[in-house]
Amino acid sequence: MEKPVPKHRLVESPLTVAALYHFAPLENLDQKRQSLLDICERNEVLGTFLLAEEGINGTVAGKAKAIHLVIDWIGSWNEIDQLEIKFSKSSSQNFRRMKVRIKKEIVTMGKENIDPLNQSGDYIEPEDWNQFISQDEVMLIDTRNNYEVSMGKFKDAVNPNTDNFSQFPDWVDEMSNTEDKTQKIAMYCTGGIRCEKATAYMKQLGFENIFHLRGGILKYLEEIPEAESMWEGECFVFDDRVSLTHALHEGEYILCYGCQQPVSSEDFLSPLYEEGVSCPECYGKLSELQIANSRERQRQIQLAHSRGEKHMGRKLPLKNHKDDFM
Repeated sequence: MEKPVPKHRLVESPLTVAALYHFAPLENLDQKRQSLLDICERNEVLGTFLLAEEGINGTVAGKAKAIHLVIDWIGSWNEIDQLEIKFSKSSSQNFRRMKVRIKKEIVTMGKENIDPLNQSGDYIEPEDWNQFISQDEVMLIDTRNNYEVSMGKFKDAVNPNTDNFSQFPDWVDEMSNTEDKTQKIAMYCTGGIRCEKATAYMKQLGFENIFHLRGGILKYLEEIPEAESMWEGECFVFDDRVSLTHALHEGEYILCYGCQQPVSSEDFLSPLYEEGVSCPECYGKLSELQIANSRERQRQIQLAHSRGEKHMGRKLPLKNHKDDFM
């Protein structure tokens, strides 16, 4: 369910971005979807919410008062106990539309009978994270995807080398045959939701000492001063900001719309980079038709910008990972 962005929505003052989730058995999903879409549209809040029988997950942006109205309304649902929320700021609107979708899962793992409500790992608070992961006996696992890990990570974290979260269980299945299931394992992701399921799945397989970072990387970057931080690089986010750094400031990465991969400041200076078309990763791999279409789209985007309008054709890519956010 999508609605286009009005032309007047060109934001001059900073907006509030809220990334939230909550696992709880939800009923009347169709009714909740329509009501949630209505309240967001009335308050000019844009972004994405996923609803499922297991809960709610989403990231939205708008004026602070509007965001809090939406959050308060969600919090009034009988099934909702306490939302896990991360707030940040943006200099402009990061979303083109407001979407509310009903899905089988609010974060796609593809495994039946996972119970994050009753079986997830123990939380480690951001202020305790550095000390915990510095222990020699702790294995640190990044549950995110390769393109996210390439932008930033905690030092010495194990990368499962996945392209989407539904591949993570296969990696864990292999690991369960070789690793000591009494070993302490610490896990992290962007905002915490993937770890809720990942830790629950590992406990289901018999791992005994499973921990995860409460609020994910975003909460850590918000609360831990850069001088004390063990985070290296930037954190990918699923909106037009692309990446965030310490104190949740916008990072330097952009996205290549040719191959859907993050582009660093070094890549941006490469002669192989063409805005909206290609980057060093995909240069020479695109067809002539793809290049022509991308150049035409980029021309239309620049024309819209020259008129002070937002171009509606450009969406955040990574279409294969749209349900991985947070």
